[in-house]
Parts: sequence; C-alpha cells; structure tokens
Amino acid sequence: MNSKLHAVCDQAGRPIILRLSAGQVSDHKGAAMVLDALPAATHLIADRGYDSAWFRKALVDKEIEPCIPSSRSRKVPFAYDKNIYRQRHRVENLFAKLKDWRRIATRYDRCAHTFFSAICIAATIIFWINVS
Repeated sequence: MNSKLHAVCDQAGRPIILRLSAGQVSDHKGAAMVLDALPAATHLIADRGYDSAWFRKALVDKEIEPCIPSSRSRKVPFAYDKNIYRQRHRVENLFAKLKDWRRIATRYDRCAHTFFSAICIAATIIFWINVS
C-alpha cells in the first residue's frame, strides 16, 4: 500500500494544488489530475517524470510555458530554460516541509483519505507560515 502526492506550489513555495494517487500511477496521470486546477501562470516547472507531448501542449493551450527537461528516452529533446528550472527546489522544499510531520513521513494512516487529510492539515499550516 503506497501512494504518490502530486503538488503544485506558487513562487513562495506555498502549496496550491495537492492530489493523491496510487503509488503505481505514472506522473503522466498525475499531471492530468492537476491540469484542470492550474491557476494562471507564466511558467510551470516540473521534473522529467512529467515530460509528455500532450501535457506540454495542454500547458501551451493554457498559455503556460512548460519548463520540463526531456526524459532520457526522448530522441529529440525539448529545450527548456535552465535558469528558471533552478527554482524547482521550491516544490522540493515543500515536500521536505511536509515530511517534517512524522505522521506524513512514516504514513501511519492506512486509509488514503485519512492520510490525505493529514497532508492537507500540514499544507495549511505550511501555507500560513509562508505568508509572511
């Protein structure tokens, strides 16, 4: 029993979108889960697990520039702005802050909805702390 958290954060590293999926689900399906909830933005920074042509096209259709490095298996890699990509540490910091909560890091909860509730409580506090 495992799960995967798909998160979107703003420039300050505050959580905006959180979606929980089964652990064996690919990041492509996680991208589809967050796509409709994306706010207006100029760029979306993601790791290479989210590299797919349909996701890039969907972002461009929403007038969001994708900053996603190409997967290693892609024969013709897409270009991306490496200076903007350096800001990806903010979402990694968000995950680190969530894992400061022992209940989340060790996954004490058996049910996904209870586990996600704990994530939402932690994310609310992280959002509130990062406001100032």
